[in-house]
Amino acid sequence: MDHSMHRMGPEIVIPKGALYTKADVEFMQMMIAHHAQAIVMAKLAESNSTNAQLLKLSRKIDQSQMPEIQIMQDWLRRYNQFAPDTASWHDVRMEGMLTDQELAEMNKARGVQFDRLFLVGMIKHHAGAIKMVDELFKSPGAGQEVDANVFANDVVAAQTAEIGIMKRLLAQLPKQ
Repeated sequence: MDHSMHRMGPEIVIPKGALYTKADVEFMQMMIAHHAQAIVMAKLAESNSTNAQLLKLSRKIDQSQMPEIQIMQDWLRRYNQFAPDTASWHDVRMEGMLTDQELAEMNKARGVQFDRLFLVGMIKHHAGAIKMVDELFKSPGAGQEVDANVFANDVVAAQTAEIGIMKRLLAQLPKQ
């Protein structure tokens, strides 16, 4: 992860003998921001899309991300680490996150134009989350604490499945 782009709270201190690493803490902190932006994107679909399948998917994303943010915040608090709130997505940019301009374009778009921007953007967003998990597991000793490991693997499974759905929905949209 490129840590030069953000500060997600106080310096991370890992107690001696801890079952988790600095990379685990950074992953959880950054994934909170990542998930929070996905919720913003999913909520845009309510007013900007009329595609029943896309709306079903966006509602699933919206409904799944808040409980996962709670899981990450609880994990961080359990280990006495800083737990960012859902506004943290405004302050950081990482793999897969949309720019302010991309979000503004999505917000203005309606119908099929919105659907295309949403699907392309959310595929990119989910791919970024999967890459974050990959980077976590490449970090020495990271991803070994049971809850962090289960959560990271759940992210990959759910978001890989959703990418498949979004690619199918994208292929079904009318050509431009």
